[in-house]
Amino acid sequence: MAERFDVVVIGMGPGGEVAASRLISGGKRIAVVERELIGGECGYWACIPSKTLLRPPEVRNEARRAFGTDTPALTLEEVFDYRDYMIRHLDDAAQVEGYEEKGARVFKGEGRIAGPGRVEVNGETIEASHIIVATGSEPNVPPIEGLDDVTVWTNREVTTSREVPGRALIVGGGPNGIETAQWLTRFGSEVTIVQSADHLINREDAQVGELARKYLEEEGVRVLTGRKAVRARRNGEAATIELDDGTQVEADVVVIAAGRTPRTEGLGLENVGVEPLPKGLPVDDRCRLAEGVWALGDVTGVALFTHVAKYQGRVVADNILGRERRADYRGIPRVVFSDPEIAACGLTEEQARAQGIDATVASIDLAESIARPYTYEENPRGTLSLVADRERGVLVGAWAVAPLAGEWIHEAALAIRAEIPIEKLLDSVAQFPTYSEAYLQALEKLEL
Repeated sequence: MAERFDVVVIGMGPGGEVAASRLISGGKRIAVVERELIGGECGYWACIPSKTLLRPPEVRNEARRAFGTDTPALTLEEVFDYRDYMIRHLDDAAQVEGYEEKGARVFKGEGRIAGPGRVEVNGETIEASHIIVATGSEPNVPPIEGLDDVTVWTNREVTTSREVPGRALIVGGGPNGIETAQWLTRFGSEVTIVQSADHLINREDAQVGELARKYLEEEGVRVLTGRKAVRARRNGEAATIELDDGTQVEADVVVIAAGRTPRTEGLGLENVGVEPLPKGLPVDDRCRLAEGVWALGDVTGVALFTHVAKYQGRVVADNILGRERRADYRGIPRVVFSDPEIAACGLTEEQARAQGIDATVASIDLAESIARPYTYEENPRGTLSLVADRERGVLVGAWAVAPLAGEWIHEAALAIRAEIPIEKLLDSVAQFPTYSEAYLQALEKLEL
């Protein structure tokens, strides 16, 4: 007879963990299914190791840019040792034990929906009133002829390696490509980014991409936009990569950072009447797929961010616990942890106009507008831009490329989400001197 639970969670990345923990706290009997490591891509091969690798060279660069300071040494072996500690040495034994101590049953293996209320794992069938699909995403690998013949790293290899390649070609100029380029360059690698779009991080305003390019090129990164890698061939221990314009780039490693695809294959979704869409699983605003079936995180394709997965985990758990809750994706922050940081939320100007919004935009140079940049570094950098809806008198978008932007973008995120009137924002009082003070300067420039 099949063992029965209240809820089965398939996939234990950050979103799955939030849902499972919330449901356990709500008194539900839970089974969790994970084919790899509890903590998922973010904890072992993405967010945590990448931000850990970015921080030491960032501190070194901050010291160089500050006044009256010496430049600290960068000790790579110690950096890699701490990175390995942060990713638990790719061991989730403590996490498994922790869930079992809370009363959850942990299954290690591939989970597949066998029918309504039934999941198969390692030949065993388990039953539950609710099934949560949280299987994440996998890297897109562009169709590059000969790629199998050269050394290729995805985010997994590049964030866990203890080696720094002499030359790296990064395919993809989005957040992962930008972050990887920066830490590899600062670790001593010669880096080239190849981006098929006309500008870096093309989900954002074009000016954001141009600023990112400027700062990367200042550090020696070669940036090629509007180009595609079409073929690769081995050249001794290295590789020669040919681009679509005939340009050839030599590299020791090809790093694939060309986005990610929701992982929907082999889940047995057809057994509950669900057909995946190309962009992911078609959830409703409660993150529901079908009767008793829910989905959250990257697999939904809504927004491939850890914080969105965690938010959806709260939404799903609350609905299962009988607390009616609907997801609202307005004002979700989007941050690239480069130096300076790139942060955005809400709509770009182009997106706003495409939705029929009468948009007005104001951009300011931070060094020309506020004092904080000069107290922070000797040659200050930074730009803030706001997008507002004239008719409603509210913000609908914002972006910043500046130090610590990932921290202070949340003021705009909250204003967008709560639809705080701009007249109220104009009456706010920011601490002096802070980067947040820039909002008042930009708000006053909006033509409403």
